[in-house]
Amino acid sequence: MQAILISAGVGYLLGSIPFGYLLVRFFLGSDVRTTGSGNIGATNVARTSPVLGIVTLLLDALKGLTAVVLVSVTYPGDRELKFVAAFAAVCGHIFPVWLKFRGGKGVATGLGSFLLLTPKAIFVALGIFIVVAVALRYVAFASIIAAASLPVLALLLGEGHNSVELALVAAASLLIITKHHRNIRRMLSGTEPKFQLRRR
Repeated sequence: MQAILISAGVGYLLGSIPFGYLLVRFFLGSDVRTTGSGNIGATNVARTSPVLGIVTLLLDALKGLTAVVLVSVTYPGDRELKFVAAFAAVCGHIFPVWLKFRGGKGVATGLGSFLLLTPKAIFVALGIFIVVAVALRYVAFASIIAAASLPVLALLLGEGHNSVELALVAAASLLIITKHHRNIRRMLSGTEPKFQLRRR
């Protein structure tokens, strides 16, 4: 139980670092939560600054990856604890204690968190994301499809070794999809904007 709590704590604390919020605050002196969708993730940051959006994407993925690496070093023989850390990192990004539990949608953090654990599934899901995003220019829809495909891909590609691992991947995917509820409503009503990079 102690190992589970430590792994979850490491994942959550690293995942909860709000890089998008911090970067926009530091470099532009504004609060990213007051612009666009109000989200602290890379897509919304990119609406203000494409460069900061890319940096946010990389750092959000890196914090999830770092959580898994740290737990891997601490508990090298327990694969399930790495999945606990990965899931907790996604939770930390979506519900950061520093921002009153109002964070991002977890896509980049989920990518980084599961990269070492389900690499084949991640790369296939990333390919799905790119194809859908380029074809339709709806980043939210591409994110939802990619997230939904991840646990299925992990199962089909043999990267979820047991029900616990698959359940944690599925739970992270479900959280990410749920956080897109506003985008889903806008897509259904035809009001979801297509994503375009603009220089400011």
